[in-house]
Amino acid sequence: MSIFTRVKANIPNSITCLNLLSGACACVFAFHYQEVFGPLSGYQWAFVLMAASAVFDFADGAMARRLHVYSLLGKELDSLSDLISFGLAPALLMFNTVEYFHGGWTWWAFCSLVIVLFGALRLARFNIDDRQTTYFIGIPIPANAIFWIGFVAWNHANMYLGDMPTALILIAFSSLMICSRPMYSLKFVNFGWRENFTRYVIILATLLFVVTEGVSGLAWAMLFYVVVSLASKKRIVSE
Repeated sequence: MSIFTRVKANIPNSITCLNLLSGACACVFAFHYQEVFGPLSGYQWAFVLMAASAVFDFADGAMARRLHVYSLLGKELDSLSDLISFGLAPALLMFNTVEYFHGGWTWWAFCSLVIVLFGALRLARFNIDDRQTTYFIGIPIPANAIFWIGFVAWNHANMYLGDMPTALILIAFSSLMICSRPMYSLKFVNFGWRENFTRYVIILATLLFVVTEGVSGLAWAMLFYVVVSLASKKRIVSE
């Protein structure tokens, strides 16, 4: 195998590693919650780094398809990276959010770890389930992470919901990752309006929520995505 071929084959894996590193850095900043680093606080840098992980997560798959380089190593590396970036990072972010609003150490914060637990189960099931090509079963782990970014931002912009309500939301929303209901995939096979009408609606709704609510709008956008998916079971499977 030539050097050029080796370099080409590892470009997607290198992007996946950037996903992993961004997620690991988000975990670090989650524990510096209110410390200011330049223009942002620690929890806001965690937002940025998790968003960067999402970009890299999209880019590695797109690059692999573009270069026609697929590998079992890349598949496993992608899942391990996603568990850190979209499982552990939001879990630690929520852990520190609960402690921050509670005013100190609390057992309630440990409820946040359900995110990484159900995230691991979701990724393990995804890797052995060959049905999830045009749609997902349960919400994808990046969508779950995006919800928690919006949820934390909402609490800062409005008010803390309290330990018990937050714990219930943690368990309820994280459980959607391991539920058996089909959910829309936003991967486009083509860009036809009729075939992708609901996908366009979800994307447009997300933009409107973010424009009107800021970062908090991400939580509402993910709730909208879940509601639309749950209401469209037969349509999702038939597409």
